[in-house]
Amino acid sequence: MATGTQAAQAVPEAQDAHDAQDEHDAQETQDVRDVDAAVVGGGPAGLSAALQLARYGRRVLVLDTGRGRSTHHQTNRNYLGFPDGIATTELRALGRRQLAHYPHVRFAAHRVTGILGDARRGFTVQAQGHVWWARTVVLATGVLDHFPHFPGWQEYVGRSMFWCIACDGYENRGRRVLVVGHTDAAAGEAMQLHGLTDRVLLLTNSRRDDISERYRRRLAAAGVPVVHDRIKAAEGADGMLSAIVTRGGARLPLDALFSLQGATPETAVARALGVRLTAQGYVEVDTEQHTSVPGVYAAGDLTAVHSHQVSAAVQEGAQAASAANYFLYPPELRAD
Repeated sequence: MATGTQAAQAVPEAQDAHDAQDEHDAQETQDVRDVDAAVVGGGPAGLSAALQLARYGRRVLVLDTGRGRSTHHQTNRNYLGFPDGIATTELRALGRRQLAHYPHVRFAAHRVTGILGDARRGFTVQAQGHVWWARTVVLATGVLDHFPHFPGWQEYVGRSMFWCIACDGYENRGRRVLVVGHTDAAAGEAMQLHGLTDRVLLLTNSRRDDISERYRRRLAAAGVPVVHDRIKAAEGADGMLSAIVTRGGARLPLDALFSLQGATPETAVARALGVRLTAQGYVEVDTEQHTSVPGVYAAGDLTAVHSHQVSAAVQEGAQAASAANYFLYPPELRAD
């Protein structure tokens, strides 16, 4: 995540391992300047793209600043193959371990500041004083979540403060859930969560209250109260929320908070490349993850308003890699 609110910090153990790997990667990348693909982003989408490209025998550079949704504290329980769930930080670590088997994959812990060029000439990747040349680019830069801010908010992200009902709704069956948001999207999430627990409360946390009358009637019929106030502080320990205190002096007991304050796709690099965006600001792709710029592909949360799932990110990363690999084939190897 790059602008606005900062991403929640990764767990210390994973961060230490990541820092050690970064030092090793920084040394390795000094001698690797020309690659077949530059993958921008080291979350599930980026790691999946790098793995598939590596298995096609492509030289890959992954630029990963160690930020983003997969560096939060949450445990992913709806990704097939992990019966007890898996921490997203562990999934990242496993991905990097898997890629360590491919000597033609390199990592660089640098923030991309610009990409110039085109499919004919290749792309010049600039990252904090470092420069690489790549034949193709895969964008997997994710989104920036707008979580509620209060003292110590970062420690709760992924533990008791969530953003995704598909990811974390099931574990909160029958619990006290506070939905935070001032729009119909927040009201809709509250209604969906009401299907899992009848202990739902909606807090606008904004000067504005844009919930329509139609949704107000639905909330009222379901017995979901709406509190028009803003967060002042939180009560809790070890990442587990127990209450939210509002500026108006109300104390709202809870077991989990679902933030529906929106997210902003991280499109700075995409926009610099001239990639076409959707009306909602996400990178526009086709079914094979091609963007509007030849030689540039995109995968993961960056490409859609909905379906922000690890499983979707992994699939899109693999598809983007296959499309990029096909682009790199000489004419005699192409079917078209």
